[in-house]
Amino acid sequence: MSADRSAVDHLIDLLDLEPIEVNIFRGRSSDENRLRVFGGQVAGQALVAAARTVDDINRHVHSLHAYFLRPGDPAAPILYEVDRLRDGRSFTTRRVVAIQHGAAIFNLQASFHGAEDGPDYQPTMPSGLPDPESLPDWHERLQPYREQLGDMFDRPRPIDLRYVGPDPMSRRGTTAESQEVWLRADGPLPDDPVLHACIVTYASDMTLLDTAILPFGLAWDSPGIRMASLDHAMWFHRPFRADEWLLYSQRPISVTSARGLAGGSIFTRDGRLAVSVVQEGLIRVG
Repeated sequence: MSADRSAVDHLIDLLDLEPIEVNIFRGRSSDENRLRVFGGQVAGQALVAAARTVDDINRHVHSLHAYFLRPGDPAAPILYEVDRLRDGRSFTTRRVVAIQHGAAIFNLQASFHGAEDGPDYQPTMPSGLPDPESLPDWHERLQPYREQLGDMFDRPRPIDLRYVGPDPMSRRGTTAESQEVWLRADGPLPDDPVLHACIVTYASDMTLLDTAILPFGLAWDSPGIRMASLDHAMWFHRPFRADEWLLYSQRPISVTSARGLAGGSIFTRDGRLAVSVVQEGLIRVG
């Protein structure tokens, strides 16, 4: 674990939205030199906005569905407007629209539910994988490509991400039909379950779309490749902590018409399925 908590503290601060009016919140972007706002940041902030309008503290997010509509401007604040669609006996539903420069850039719908008794089933977590402590962290793994990555390499990383197989730079020319990464917040977090859900939402957008290009042996530096998230869906099944190791097992589902669909399962280290994720993105080559 990093001795420098500045990146994690910055992410926690980034997710702490400013209330402007009833059902309206304002978020900011990090001061990184990006061309557009990272999609996981907008999704995490939108989930924070939704959760802050849920009065029943025993109801936690169990699903979210989101669309990325326009690139976000890192230099401008983001306004989050929450529509309280339903407060039912068992479920609470919220819709959030993220706005910049008078236009919607992101739309999210989230549902909240309290724990209930019932049957229980889940798939088995992949086995035989190396422990995360035995794997190099992101900076160690991508050190040979530091010059190619430029500013991206030097940015503080609040998520400790460790590839089980080849990383997105070294796997060019190598085809695959799945990838696994270990991830966790790079420092202890408060006990707030909303924060843990929002940080995993943030992290879930970091590697999933990359999975859709695995069957083609493409890499980040492949000539002419352009990718952007289109939509993102998550289902939260069982309790977890985002500051403990989670295994993100990912697979491509379909690639066609310049769109790639990938799915992921996030397991706790002891094998409980915590979250399921599906994402579609734009993939253009050439």
